Amino acid sequence: MRNIGIGAWIRRVGLCLAVCGGAINLFAGEVRIIAIGAHPDDCEIGAGGTAALMAAMGHKVMFVAITNGDAGNATQGGGALGARRRAEALEAARRLGVESVVLDHHDGELLPTLDIRHELIRLIRKWKADVVIGPRTNDYYCDHRYAGMLVQDTSLQVVVPNICSDTPPLAVNPVYLYFQDSFQRPVAFRPDITIAIDEVYPKKIQALDAHVSQMYEWLPWLSHKLDEVPKSPEARLVWLAKSRKQPLTPAVRLALERWYGAERASRVEQAEAFEISEYGTQPNEEQLRRLFPMLSHEH
Repeated sequence: MRNIGIGAWIRRVGLCLAVCGGAINLFAGEVRIIAIGAHPDDCEIGAGGTAALMAAMGHKVMFVAITNGDAGNATQGGGALGARRRAEALEAARRLGVESVVLDHHDGELLPTLDIRHELIRLIRKWKADVVIGPRTNDYYCDHRYAGMLVQDTSLQVVVPNICSDTPPLAVNPVYLYFQDSFQRPVAFRPDITIAIDEVYPKKIQALDAHVSQMYEWLPWLSHKLDEVPKSPEARLVWLAKSRKQPLTPAVRLALERWYGAERASRVEQAEAFEISEYGTQPNEEQLRRLFPMLSHEH
């Protein structure tokens, strides 16, 4: 009886568990992306350029921070810092042309609880997400690891009617992606999608610049480089743009060639890469080019 019930449910909601080609029509027109990080600056760091490009094309992007960031500073903390970081996230989102949500969970204390999973399921459903982006679960910081687990655990459940039944389920499991990272164990990041962001890199830096408490205070303090941060706003922008630049890995270079061709890829200096999670809908190349129109052959 149990197997029959599950089979009937799968047919009823129209999931593509073996072959996802039937979902291709869902990826036409406006694309809706929700990126979820542990802290109020995580999504800007991992996908700020991609978000700016998508927003400029008329697509919809939402950044979600699961914690309010109320521990991420050396001289300030608690409610005052949490309010400050929420305001920074809203300003960063305004500069990128995206939406921002900061949930009210304590920084440094994040756990993969059922209540938070349900919060995220409701957000993903309300946003009608085609794409969900989150961190991988191997990371140096516990908040990042648990944020990755929480995002993974929403996959498939976002289409289950009897879970969070107060919010209508999605018709199809979204495409789930991981932000790029440099961790090698247990397995290295794989750049399945790589997006050139040179044309919007200044806008990404402007968004990061809105996170004053992080870019100019907390992160330099952690790396013992606080004395290197310039005082004037203009000099800070120049310093931030230089300090955030990262050399492209050989794997990212190869992925750029796949999506843009060797000639254009050779000119790219800054890019954002994403790995396709096996827990979401498995898109083919045509679907990916529809979801990320800057990768289309015609663009």
